[in-house]
Amino acid sequence: MTPVYEDNHIIIVNKVPGEIVQGDKTGDTPLSEIIKAYLKEKYAKPGNVFCGVVHRIDRPVGGLVIFAKTSKALARLNDMLRKGDIHKTYWALVEGKLDKDEDTLKNYLVSDGRMNKTFIAKEGTPDAKESILKYTTIAKGDRYTLLEINLLTGRKHQIRAQLSGIGHPIKGDLKYGARRSNPDGGISLLARKIEFIHPVSKQPISVEAPLPEEFKKFL
Repeated sequence: MTPVYEDNHIIIVNKVPGEIVQGDKTGDTPLSEIIKAYLKEKYAKPGNVFCGVVHRIDRPVGGLVIFAKTSKALARLNDMLRKGDIHKTYWALVEGKLDKDEDTLKNYLVSDGRMNKTFIAKEGTPDAKESILKYTTIAKGDRYTLLEINLLTGRKHQIRAQLSGIGHPIKGDLKYGARRSNPDGGISLLARKIEFIHPVSKQPISVEAPLPEEFKKFL
């Protein structure tokens, strides 16, 4: 966990693959608690420290995550997230070469909580939600393609399921059909950029995650 932006109301950190945003059944220490300890030490705060979870990214995914340092910021950021006013851009290394350099993918997705996996379903399937993303090719290699992805909806495992659905799973993503795992156990999906209007100051905020080495090789 590395802070990349911080002010009185919010902190944005660069999560590494394997870290969890919120506590889960594994019992591993989540980022929310790590950040509380960081803030407590940095500012020598007595008592409890507030750290609100605004959104999550999957455990094997790296990149930017926003946390709120005040309850006012948390409430406003949650509202912005619901309205689609927080714009997130992802980069992904996917297997193979795509037929189109850019495209819009539309599918209906169903999540199975027991399997912790999302499936493409037919329209009208119970609990299926329409899911839309746009991708653009950044660079091509011999075996992998680097994509920039913009989500128009925010479904669980959406990017992973939709890219797998067109035959191009994310590098390292065994759950969705990748041929082999990554050495660190993560997948080659990065929450690359976050843009929004600050919930308190109303100033535009734009933050980019540092690029992992495997992404840099394609540029």
